Amino acid sequence: MLRHPASYRDPSGFIFKKNHLFLRQINPSYFEEYNAIKSAGIYEQLWKKNWLISHEEIEKSDDKIIIQPDQLDFVTYPYEWSFTAYKHAAQLTLRLQLFLLEQGFSLKDGSAFNITFHQGKALFIDTLSIEKYRENEPWKALKQFNEHFFAPLVLAQEHGSFYLKTLQHRIDGFPLKEASRLLSWKSKFNPTIYSHIHFLGKKENKNTGELVEDTNSKGLSKAAQIKMLKSLELHISEMSLKENTEWSAYYQQTNYQDEAFEIKKKLVANWTHEINAQKVIDLGGNDGTFGKEALKHASQVIVSDIDQSAVDSCYTNTLKIKETRIIPIVTDLMQPAAGIGFNNEERDSFIERVKGYSPDLSMALALIHHITLSGNVPFEMSAVFFKSLSPYLIIEFPDREDSWVQFILDSKRDARHLFDDYNLAHFEESYAKHYSIVKKEQIPNTHRTLFLLKRHEG
Repeated sequence: MLRHPASYRDPSGFIFKKNHLFLRQINPSYFEEYNAIKSAGIYEQLWKKNWLISHEEIEKSDDKIIIQPDQLDFVTYPYEWSFTAYKHAAQLTLRLQLFLLEQGFSLKDGSAFNITFHQGKALFIDTLSIEKYRENEPWKALKQFNEHFFAPLVLAQEHGSFYLKTLQHRIDGFPLKEASRLLSWKSKFNPTIYSHIHFLGKKENKNTGELVEDTNSKGLSKAAQIKMLKSLELHISEMSLKENTEWSAYYQQTNYQDEAFEIKKKLVANWTHEINAQKVIDLGGNDGTFGKEALKHASQVIVSDIDQSAVDSCYTNTLKIKETRIIPIVTDLMQPAAGIGFNNEERDSFIERVKGYSPDLSMALALIHHITLSGNVPFEMSAVFFKSLSPYLIIEFPDREDSWVQFILDSKRDARHLFDDYNLAHFEESYAKHYSIVKKEQIPNTHRTLFLLKRHEG
């Protein structure tokens, strides 16, 4: 039995894969806690709230308990969440801890990797992260929570969404001492920021992983902890990110006329239906407008985009309309999240997770000119990339006369001539090595052509 590379840190148990299913083994060291949680009905209550991933106990012996959690189609990581999603993940963690305290239990860690998004909402996925509450003991996961959640959120609010990607290069969280230095002096006048970042940052232990002993917090009552956590949750709930980006209003600035825009939407929906695509990934999907068209016939769509504001709009809108089949994710295709952690296996890369998801269809709408002209990626390379993800591809090609293409070419100035081969004929020739054309439609009143391609197998 081989444990999953992401599941080595907790001695209580581990995740492993068997017969294409992810299972969790619980070790004897956690039996007492597990049985207490189970007897108190904590798991069932959290399942009813849709806060914790549900599971079924399938094997029990003196040396192990095996449970089968609900299987997740696609796991997102904190550095791929939009600001509002990150907030909601933080709030779920705090609300879970508040609930557990009331029931006589507590979370033993505050890692953001304990959360992913399932059916449109944040979901806690570490079943073994619950332990019995010990009277007057401070929440030992508070420092980790601040490093994984609060510090990145506060830094993003003050300095920009880049800080939401903190855990991609600092898997153990953002050091509070450093966060304190980066925040403005005015932030010290905010009691929540001061106590959770500036004050704790002063006491930060230099030995990674050790619990910071705070003499002022020893003997902290449950009531005091609850008050503190409610104050922190309220602060996070009121946070916002006002960041206008290049693509957040893209569909309002596009050169599409209303009629052409509607034709493009219909083509996406119809072609998705014709090939019976159930799982779709919309690369460069902006706010999910065309992903929703695919959803008219598909069962699930991943909407990925480099733009934080556009993805945040997608996420908040899916919540508003109670759409549970869209997975919004912030991703730069020119530098997608790599595998990180021990041996680069603890958290899988974006590309590996997409391949594991096995989409039937990839969509690349209004994307190829940015990859080719801004990113300098040859058609041959992008074709190989898209081909590796799914059997079918819907791709939009804006010709040289398109206003966005002209804008990018103009920015090249003296190097403009190096992109003379950016044209429809060269695009088709390059992609023909890897795909056959199933459908091809020139979108009326535009300089754009939409293709439905099927990859060559073998």
